[in-house]
Amino acid sequence: MKGYSINSILFQRGIYPPNEFEPTKKYGLQMMVTKDKQLKEYLQTVLQQLNEWLMTGTVQKLVLVITSMEDEAVLERWSFDIETDKEVIKTGEAKTKDEKEITREIQAIIRQITSSVTFLPILEVPCTFDLLIYTDKDCTVPVKWEESDPRFIKNSEEVRLRSFTTKVQTLNIIRSFFVVLS
Repeated sequence: MKGYSINSILFQRGIYPPNEFEPTKKYGLQMMVTKDKQLKEYLQTVLQQLNEWLMTGTVQKLVLVITSMEDEAVLERWSFDIETDKEVIKTGEAKTKDEKEITREIQAIIRQITSSVTFLPILEVPCTFDLLIYTDKDCTVPVKWEESDPRFIKNSEEVRLRSFTTKVQTLNIIRSFFVVLS
């Protein structure tokens, strides 16, 4: 779900040209995923590490930050806050939840991401993105990775999107975006 959310945001916000994406069907929805080899490899590397940390309950948040290529100003910040049931991690006994219900919740989140983009200001400058992962302090981080500041947005507005719960985690999404003060 995380990869599809990220691809959806990158496509919807025009971070990469539309011809760099192709349609795919997942969770009963038609979604756009990148065809760009380097982007695919980057996302695969980050999401693979994220999944390892999710299995150990050592991650609190995944943040997609959209910045201006001109001045590196943070224009949008999509925060996927993750609450892990530590008891499930410890015992290995996941709570029961109907797969159809999980699929419906994923569909609702993807639809909400897609529809919420229509209310955002148009990105009028070339942009790039970065992914930040918040982990426990004692977590081992890959050698090539580096620490980052939280990349908060000054003069931002926040919108909380719908929550999503799996058998182990609860995901809360908060979208922040830059507001031009008049």
